[in-house]
Amino acid sequence: MSVRSKSSKAWLNEHVNDHYVHQAQKDGYRARAAYKLLEINEKDRLIKPGTVLADLGSAPGSWSQVAAALVGKNGAVFALDILPMEPIAGVSFIQGDFRENEVLAEFEALLNNRELDLVICDMAPNMSGNSVTDQARSFYLCELALDFAREHLKPGGHFLVKVFQGAGYQEYLNELRSLFQTVQTRKPDASRNRSSEIYLLGKNKR
Repeated sequence: MSVRSKSSKAWLNEHVNDHYVHQAQKDGYRARAAYKLLEINEKDRLIKPGTVLADLGSAPGSWSQVAAALVGKNGAVFALDILPMEPIAGVSFIQGDFRENEVLAEFEALLNNRELDLVICDMAPNMSGNSVTDQARSFYLCELALDFAREHLKPGGHFLVKVFQGAGYQEYLNELRSLFQTVQTRKPDASRNRSSEIYLLGKNKR
């Protein structure tokens, strides 16, 4: 292959995307999303030995895999998703719809009044193809995740959430700024370039 065609953007994008898929298979992660959390954590040191965290929208489980390995035996990972998730050592999982009060109550019972150091949320709605509807659904889930963080994070705790830039983004950003001392954006290398997804990181809950 010539140098010129090698440098084409399409080839590079394909190569990078394939790299993470192959790397996930090699490293034993269930999805390439593992590398998004690993990269953010390398920069921000959110998950350490002893961290107690909730993983919202956890299936198929790559973020829970990363988290469980990092928190160690003195930490805890509580995970929730509407989809089934194969068991992961060190992770307490509930399958159910985060939008339903009964499911949320069951998840809260699992926490057993433990305050969380961190809430991570990689949730996305089932996409309809209608960008307005999908954006509204996405931010509804983000709002619920923020409500959960507000209730269950200890003072000084952190919140990492995936959002899609577009309608509702600025308002949501403002909400985070009212709850956390600092709010930063993260776009890990493992995020596909064509995706409008971005991660918001609220640090040090007020």
